[in-house]
Amino acid sequence: MPRKGMRSLFFSPKVSTSTDSSTSSSISYFPSPSRFGFSPSRPSFSESVMNRTLEMAEPIIMKWNPETNTFAKVTSLFYDNRKEAIVFIKWVKNLQKAMQLFITGNSSSEKLVRAQNLMQIAMKRLQKEFYQILSMNRAHLDPESVSTRSSSTSILSSISDYGEDEDDDQDTRIVNESITEVEDASSIAMADLKLIADCMISCGYAKECLKIYTIIRKSIVDEGIYKLGVEKFSASQVHKMDWNALELRINHWLNAVRTAVKTLFNGERILSDHVFASSDSIRESCFTVITKEGALILFGFPENVAKNSKKLPDKVFRILDMYTGISELWPEIDSIFSFDSTANIKSQALTSLVRLGEYVRTALNVFESAIQKDSSKLHVAGAGIHNLTIDVMNYLSILSDYSNILSDILADSPPPANNSVTESYFGFTDSDDSPAPPITRKIAWLILVLLCKLDAKAKYYKDVSFSYLFLANNLQYVVEKVRTSNLKYLLGDEWLSKHDSKVQQFATNYERLGWSHVTNTLPEDPTTVGTPEKVKEIFKKFNSSFDQAYRKQSACVVLDSKLRDDIKVSLARKIFRGYQKFYNAHGVAMQRDRNSAAVVRFSPEDVGHRLSDLFFGTVDSGSHSSFDPSSSHSRRP
Repeated sequence: MPRKGMRSLFFSPKVSTSTDSSTSSSISYFPSPSRFGFSPSRPSFSESVMNRTLEMAEPIIMKWNPETNTFAKVTSLFYDNRKEAIVFIKWVKNLQKAMQLFITGNSSSEKLVRAQNLMQIAMKRLQKEFYQILSMNRAHLDPESVSTRSSSTSILSSISDYGEDEDDDQDTRIVNESITEVEDASSIAMADLKLIADCMISCGYAKECLKIYTIIRKSIVDEGIYKLGVEKFSASQVHKMDWNALELRINHWLNAVRTAVKTLFNGERILSDHVFASSDSIRESCFTVITKEGALILFGFPENVAKNSKKLPDKVFRILDMYTGISELWPEIDSIFSFDSTANIKSQALTSLVRLGEYVRTALNVFESAIQKDSSKLHVAGAGIHNLTIDVMNYLSILSDYSNILSDILADSPPPANNSVTESYFGFTDSDDSPAPPITRKIAWLILVLLCKLDAKAKYYKDVSFSYLFLANNLQYVVEKVRTSNLKYLLGDEWLSKHDSKVQQFATNYERLGWSHVTNTLPEDPTTVGTPEKVKEIFKKFNSSFDQAYRKQSACVVLDSKLRDDIKVSLARKIFRGYQKFYNAHGVAMQRDRNSAAVVRFSPEDVGHRLSDLFFGTVDSGSHSSFDPSSSHSRRP
């Protein structure tokens, strides 16, 4: 047959590939003599080898020629008889070796043309088998199955590295042992694919093999990405989305990213590494073509959201979730996409991290600004806890759950210009020798901004005692929120101790301003009062001042049970005990005097009961705050 006719009989031009793990970039036609570069040192020996190889290879190759054999056309070699399939592979490789040995000086030999024809028939058969195995084993070669079988490397190697020079009995024994080792269809399919790929690559048919593989496997990856709910959006599409629609896409992404990395992409990497283990360049090219589009869509979505959606404080938690998703999976991403040709995939993942970090920093600045701009002037009834305090501290406590991620995001934040101010107002040491972490500084600063705003709001109370109770209530809420959340680990015991002391200072000032006029009516030593008229005057002053204080302070509320008990115990020690001593000294005498009995309005028990009833008022939960970075930031989305 003329060489030109042979060249166009079955195949298009292909990349010539050597038998080692590297492939050539040059393109040649299979029948070209230049494919085989070895010069036979003993022509008679090479001819003898060719004769023997043709004698053994031709029957099995022609048996599976679908053009001449109806059985071969409708039957799969690897499904019908795996033992015979491996023998088929063995003799195709032997034929390739014989051709390499024989070609120099015999390029026009009838035997070489015959061998070339057999090789094309064999390659066409193997292409068909390769396609069938990939197509019919989509379920067995799903990424989840493959990703859990990375330990199968030795099994696959034992089959695919089957010795080529052993006799037929040994061949059968090794095949049987290999089949015994392979325990499921997934591993068997992977082994068969590797056998075929090794053979086609060594015979110069890498291009055909790669084309079949990438078309089928890329469709599986693309389908997997779609089923996971990850879609490609333009910047304008994201910009126009309302938050509910965008959050739905973010949720899909969050649910998808771990599966995509650990199962989908990892499974494809394992499969391509095994199937194309004989060629580093082919397995790299194959894996890149299969996964690049899906991976860029997956890792590009967070950047798209961060760049093109509005920077709102309440949305920051979903942004942090996406940041967490990528950062926690980074070791796997780095390992799976380790090829030079997949560097842009890793670059996209890192770019998304950068953009997400920028979003978080901007959103926190917006949050701080919202606190500072809160303009409500209405005071909270009962000097209770302001909605601003509740909103801010709920937000910060949730934020503290992301402390590790925030530490990375805020790592480059500049320290305060005046560390002495930081230590004085923040409540912890932050020196050049022992600098506080940026996240600690940021959280402490946001709390300080809140406390400054609360200090300004306390001035709206006409009664100064209410101002101090308001500050005590709100600071106690802040302290307890810190103590019972991860904020405790960020701010530390020193911060808690200093702010606990401030709560007590506020409570002491409240007692002094709200109740000191009551305690001042009682003498330190009730036995030195003197005349009955003086005793009557003291009872009258106590009655009046206690009544007035009780009516005013009964409207107050202290929600924190510890703070409430502390204040009550302190008031009881000052008022109840002082009045009890005075009553025990003069109360009975006053009650015996008909003209004086009316001045004794309270027994010690009456005073104790009234003090015990204090601070149980209800908090007015009306909208006393104009602070509204969102309507949902007080809970994690």
